Amino acid sequence: MSEKLWGGRFAESTDKLVESVNASINVDKRLYESDIKGSQAHLEMMAKQGIISSEDAETLVQGLDTVKARIDNNEMEFTDALEDIHMHVEEHLGDVCGPVARKLHTGRSRNDQVALDVRIYLKDETLTLIQMLKDFQAALVTLADANKKTVMPGYTHMQRAQPVLFAHHMLAYYQMFKRDVERLEDSLKRLDVMPLGCAALAGTTFPIDREYTCQVLGFSRVSENSMDSVSDRDFVMEFISHASICMIHLSRLSEELILWSTSEFAFITISDAFTTGSSIMPQKKNPDVCELVRGKTGRVVGNLMAILTTMKSLPMAYNKDMQEDKEPLFDTIDTLKVCLEVYTRMFAHIEVHKERMRAACMTGFLNATDFADYLVNKGVAFRTAHGIAGKAVAFAIEQEKELDDLTLEEMHAFSDLIEKDVYGFISLDATVARRNSYGGTGFENVSAAVDAAKKDLGI
Repeated sequence: MSEKLWGGRFAESTDKLVESVNASINVDKRLYESDIKGSQAHLEMMAKQGIISSEDAETLVQGLDTVKARIDNNEMEFTDALEDIHMHVEEHLGDVCGPVARKLHTGRSRNDQVALDVRIYLKDETLTLIQMLKDFQAALVTLADANKKTVMPGYTHMQRAQPVLFAHHMLAYYQMFKRDVERLEDSLKRLDVMPLGCAALAGTTFPIDREYTCQVLGFSRVSENSMDSVSDRDFVMEFISHASICMIHLSRLSEELILWSTSEFAFITISDAFTTGSSIMPQKKNPDVCELVRGKTGRVVGNLMAILTTMKSLPMAYNKDMQEDKEPLFDTIDTLKVCLEVYTRMFAHIEVHKERMRAACMTGFLNATDFADYLVNKGVAFRTAHGIAGKAVAFAIEQEKELDDLTLEEMHAFSDLIEKDVYGFISLDATVARRNSYGGTGFENVSAAVDAAKKDLGI
């Protein structure tokens, strides 16, 4: 193995344990495509500026293609002695091109190089995740579209509250993930910044053209302060923050899917392909996928805490602590991607038990608010009507009845304004249909919302 690329100042060999601690190649080797792309743009710019000859630049660009092919084909041996992906690429470029490879690092540092690599990589992954989120939204909307008239209990405090449409419930998650898409799209504004050319921290003496490099790499703009450019990891913190919120949304959905698939609820059945069994209880069908997604939320939130803690006291400019940014970032990307992919597949095979959901709406006084609203329509102040409805519920509980099981004579004990039309007013479908205030669960509203979501997603 050749001497270290930075070894000129050192008289002793690096301790093997230090090499292991210092190395990041096991983590950052996934950046090789981004690293090579950045190096090729750097070479093109240097040739344009006359910093190196066009012939040398062409030789090195082609050599980098060869290095990439070797990595693509698993032909490169990775070693802690070469520390990171940048040094591996440069070392193997020397094997391909000879001494001219030593010109590659002119006018840059690993500090601006790694900042560039991570930005290139994260831009691509962010765009992929945005599409994956939209694919999952489409799965939610498709399930909603098939259940536009499916009535289920809505809950507050995990107690039955008012009837809602199952489609409305699914569209609530559609809105959550829509915000996740918007957050990721907005983060691209701050991510899409080109740091190459800032060198270690102070810029370079070579006559580079950073705007040209920016154009070649397809970034929107060039970073404005060299010290900030090499020490900025806001874009990593921001991404993991957004991913954490998205995972929390997935975790909330997971909790409901787990509850709904229990025998006690029996609102849905999750396909056998997305459940597992028990090693001791033959009858078991466990929602392990949902539980794992719920559990993986903790690791992503933990990744956010890790990067925030790593960055919280770092002085300007680059510090080796920042090498710790990649593990939480890569793990977050991998975790979010697998959760979105498995849920997108799983939702295509969820069976909704419509009659069971409807039956659950018939008990628990889900129409109590409508009973009060009925009295309001008769001229009673809402707060007074609320009290009357509460007393009627208490009486019904004593009689082991629901509100619509009470006789008209029994209802008159609470108000003489109650007439026979109350039964139609507080019927299940009527209570849903009337909720057509904007954003409400009324049949017409939800049908229009499903259509709008389908149009937005292009499905």
